[in-house]
Amino acid sequence: MSTRPQAFTNVRLVDPASGYDGPGALLVTEGVIADVVQGGAPQNLSAEVEVVDGRGALLLPGLVDIRVKTGEPGAETKETLKSAALAAAAGGVTSIVVQPDTNPVIDDPSVVDFILRRARDIELIHVYPAGAATKGAAGERMAEIGLMREAGCLYVTDADRPIVNSKVFQRVLAYAKAFGVLVAHRPADPWLSSGAAATAGEFASRMGLPSVPAIAEKIMLERDLALVEYTGASFLVDQVTTAGALEALQRGRDKGLPVTATTSINHLSFNEIDIGDYRTFTKLDPPLRAEDDRQAVIEAVASGLIQIVVSAHAPAPAEDKRLPYDEAAPGAVGLQTLLPALLTLHHEGRVPLIDLIRTVTSGPADLLGLPAGRLAKGAPADLVLCDANAPILVDADKLISKSKNSPFDGRRLQGRVLRTLVDGRTVFQA
Repeated sequence: MSTRPQAFTNVRLVDPASGYDGPGALLVTEGVIADVVQGGAPQNLSAEVEVVDGRGALLLPGLVDIRVKTGEPGAETKETLKSAALAAAAGGVTSIVVQPDTNPVIDDPSVVDFILRRARDIELIHVYPAGAATKGAAGERMAEIGLMREAGCLYVTDADRPIVNSKVFQRVLAYAKAFGVLVAHRPADPWLSSGAAATAGEFASRMGLPSVPAIAEKIMLERDLALVEYTGASFLVDQVTTAGALEALQRGRDKGLPVTATTSINHLSFNEIDIGDYRTFTKLDPPLRAEDDRQAVIEAVASGLIQIVVSAHAPAPAEDKRLPYDEAAPGAVGLQTLLPALLTLHHEGRVPLIDLIRTVTSGPADLLGLPAGRLAKGAPADLVLCDANAPILVDADKLISKSKNSPFDGRRLQGRVLRTLVDGRTVFQA
């Protein structure tokens, strides 16, 4: 790992935080960005500086992925913190927030501390825990939100489990607001969603799959927004995937509610037809939606209604996927494919590059108060050098994650990560 001062020259700097997208150079010294040269090249470099000629490649802030599942603690055969960190580094992701639905659940300051200590021992990327909103993520009793915040959790969520009891959720929001803690929640009506493997419609009926109507997302989001308005708590909508939910989100934003929304790269990239011949790698939670919904979500990213894109990395071993579609475990790995898949929207002319990069850098970093996500003098040297035009053919078997359940398997994308730096250290190089 290089510790010499480095100068990245002949690069295209893309920094959503400053609004700059253009040629330039960047200097790294002692783990921080020492200088950013927009439109030119650095002058009078000393002999000890390692000069990296980017040859026109993108130089981006390291990606910040705020929804990542691992199997540690409790299910390390799926994914360990180290294997997830290695996969993240290979994908240009320098900061991740791990979800609390582990075994034991991250619902106590001691488990928060365990995650942070393990991350320091691994010493690859920045790993932060999200804490459970309720004890055991069971939706019944509020967890120690204030103590977990003091221990270092970045926000609270019950991950894939909706908090059905509105009184419990109201208490979570009110308590979190008192401690200045962000609350994230997956909008899914549990009665409509129970047992579903696909989105209700002609395709699911033809395939004979148990399904959930798209309106289930809107129903729960309407409740959540009403409680946010009542409590004034800061709220993160965890994965908006339907046009109906976007309408509710827009009304909430128009009211000035403190609401931010994410979507997953999977729901930007695939629709229900991609299930094909019962491909279990495409079984997700929330399930893949109709093409009209996918297009609406893309438009919401382009307009800024959705400010953050996540990988929704959810490893599942082969034995959990090699089952009938409705019995297979939901979820997909996504740390290594997040950036090239996101760049597809740039190559297709759907969303300007700087706006796309904002959704995975300064957008999530600013929401969570992290110093990452920007190319600025004095900022941590968390960087990714990427050839945006390099073609890649995704081979799930070659992914670094312990689990290989990628819906992008066999898909052609553009965007190869050439080098990833964390605090100035090269943690991945192609």
